[in-house]
Amino acid sequence: MFDLPLPALSAPFPAGFVPDIAHSTSDPSLPFSLTLPDRYPAATMSGEARPKIVGHFTTLAEAMSGAIAMAEELEPAAAPRMVAVLARDQRLVLAGAAANGAVAWSAPVISAAEARAVVMEASQLRAQASRAADWQEIDLATRLRQRADLLEARLVDPLWRAFAARALQIAA
Repeated sequence: MFDLPLPALSAPFPAGFVPDIAHSTSDPSLPFSLTLPDRYPAATMSGEARPKIVGHFTTLAEAMSGAIAMAEELEPAAAPRMVAVLARDQRLVLAGAAANGAVAWSAPVISAAEARAVVMEASQLRAQASRAADWQEIDLATRLRQRADLLEARLVDPLWRAFAARALQIAA
């Protein structure tokens, strides 16, 4: 899902730094984990990229609160960072972009047809970003990749779609 990470205009966290989030633990038996994408291009291109786990949580609400706490630690001028909440079995539960002390959660798709449309649109955006990068339009390529990442954040696992949609309704 996070094949090309969002670029950072300024480094929001030092290399290798994982923010300390209240109410999170390192217990992998807990059902939800808050993750950040692997930002190293070499790992991404080799297919070895794995999300960095920020913390494990007992409930989805705690994981969402942890993402907000992490967003509050970001530098105000930092580019948005994609965050994802994964279930214990590594299924995507919820994802969004963290910036300016808040998280813009992406609404999950509600059907397989909508998921296919999202995949097609994100693929087209990535192709446009590739062409823009070839033309040395780095800012445009960056914005197109960010839009593709936000679209792909909607591709919640089918088992979690209704639950994630309801959690967003309650949080709103």
